[in-house]
Amino acid sequence: MNSRLVIFQPSGQRGRVEEGKNLLEVSRELGVDIESVCGGTKTCGKCKVRVQRGFFERHGIHSQMEHLSPVTEEERELLTDDELSSGYRLACAAQVQGDVLLYVPEETRGGKQVVRKEVTLRKIDLNPAVKTHCVKLEKPTLADPLGDYERLLKTLAAQHGLEGLTAGRTVLARIPSALREKGWEVTVAVWMGKEILRILPGSSMRCYGLAVDIGTTTVAGYLCDLATGEVVAVHSLMNPQVTYGEDVMSRVTYIMTHEGGLEELHREIIGAMNQIVSQACKRAEVSSDEILELVVVGNTVMHHIFLNISPVGVGVSPFVPAVQQPVDVKASELGIAVNESANVHLLPIEAGFVGADNVGVLIAEAPYEKDEMQLIIDIGTNGEILVGNRDKLLSASCATGPALEGAHIKFGMRAAPGAIERVSIKPDTLDVEYRIIAGEGDQLARGICGSGIIDAIAEMFRVGIVEKSGRLNKSVVNPRLVQDGKSREFILAPKQETAIGKDITIAAGDVRAVQLAKGAIYAGSKILMNRLRIEKVDRVVLAGAFGTYIDRTGAMLMGMFPDCPLENVVAVGNAAGDGARMALLDINKRREADEQARRVEYVELTLEKDFEREFVEAMHFPHMTDRFPSLEGLLPRST
Repeated sequence: MNSRLVIFQPSGQRGRVEEGKNLLEVSRELGVDIESVCGGTKTCGKCKVRVQRGFFERHGIHSQMEHLSPVTEEERELLTDDELSSGYRLACAAQVQGDVLLYVPEETRGGKQVVRKEVTLRKIDLNPAVKTHCVKLEKPTLADPLGDYERLLKTLAAQHGLEGLTAGRTVLARIPSALREKGWEVTVAVWMGKEILRILPGSSMRCYGLAVDIGTTTVAGYLCDLATGEVVAVHSLMNPQVTYGEDVMSRVTYIMTHEGGLEELHREIIGAMNQIVSQACKRAEVSSDEILELVVVGNTVMHHIFLNISPVGVGVSPFVPAVQQPVDVKASELGIAVNESANVHLLPIEAGFVGADNVGVLIAEAPYEKDEMQLIIDIGTNGEILVGNRDKLLSASCATGPALEGAHIKFGMRAAPGAIERVSIKPDTLDVEYRIIAGEGDQLARGICGSGIIDAIAEMFRVGIVEKSGRLNKSVVNPRLVQDGKSREFILAPKQETAIGKDITIAAGDVRAVQLAKGAIYAGSKILMNRLRIEKVDRVVLAGAFGTYIDRTGAMLMGMFPDCPLENVVAVGNAAGDGARMALLDINKRREADEQARRVEYVELTLEKDFEREFVEAMHFPHMTDRFPSLEGLLPRST
């Protein structure tokens, strides 16, 4: 098959690729970061690129529209006539048929996400799986010629009561030299009182562990000193799988429809894991060989892909995971660049899409120890809900992320420099004040991230631009309310204030997309509350980085969750990551996680007969019928 030259600007990445490949596949091959919310299914319209037409002597390329496959029906629906005539195509739809030079516009570039996964202070008992033991051995003699390994085992049993230990080949190979280097005094690291992971000459050894939260959008790692429990470094990055689709189902679909798709996504997450290891070690001045255990959490799909296990069973009814119980596997089996004897422990999965990340939240917040009725929402790309107390706990999963992470929003983007993250609107003039995420140098707005979308729509509802039903109020007349084709839109940032040369607006379709997301969370919460026969909760806990940065008043104003006194609505940060860290530092938390995960009753929302009705009612702002006494004075008079 013929190869064709493809060049992406402004990054300058280029390469020869097989004719017939689509530009999204080519971008991945060449390392060009292009937004692809839907995973290449031609439904989101976010992967726009523009064909540069003519002969470009500098690049030695003759580029024409005809060097790509004909425009598809999906592109005609998702691109405007002006965009099509200006040379825009969707990377997922356009196939290479000749040499082509492409420009990736600002709004299409993946950018560097601002990943906020700080450490939360938690009380953790220190009882790690890996402990160090120093021993002094008797030298062998002709009268006592016991082998080095057997002598070490005998001494560990006598001095520390450690019986029946095993060791891998690498450790066995290091024992002779370690014993003789410092006069038969050595320190060993032992996992769970069962296996020797490392041996060093002398009386000391540094020992570290890594807790990792594999989110659908972000991956966060916490490097901990296992002797003190101290977090010595934190490193977070975007999950590189986002270029294959931002929600779990699009990744399951990718695996189902692409030969080798599972291995491809597995390599991506292992690569991300190794980046975290490298950067955290560099920051803390730790050798990766000193990392002797990892504890990993993630939703069921992320969990399975990390283990290179197909998640396809979770994606189709009856939504069955390949494995639910806790898993222990060697880091070397997965290709993680730490000590080759290191163990990787994954917390158990509850059921369906509710995975080890929700179990991490469970042990971090411990609602099973409390009398007060709690609603815990882990707001991420895949939303997970817990309701209950010590008597009973219910859990559910709902698709929330795409809209709240910027997908299906006309000017939506991830939390990157230039993203509008806070919005306020003056009720008398409808003038807008906004705050953007800062980057290097002067920063202009280039889109809206999740917290900004929540703020903007909550404010538009508060001042009367958006009606209770979600429609834009036709009786409101203001220069900021404009018509774009069939869509009525509200201007947040005029084009002279943006980096993309366009007005950044909230369109009627954006409001609808957020209604779908918030409606799913609210309806899921109500289904669980109805199951428990309660009308209200005592406390609402917002977990996850997204939950931390949204405004709780705005979130309740638009009806993301049922009424609760605002002082009892709390954000707890990355509770899933905290749970992983607790299980890393205290093995009793692992037993607790397994016990509690089996106690939680999972509710499959798609099978609930009342879910559709609850969902329709929850689509209204803040709700069709439910009352919100905690918002007294904040809601528009019409509600």
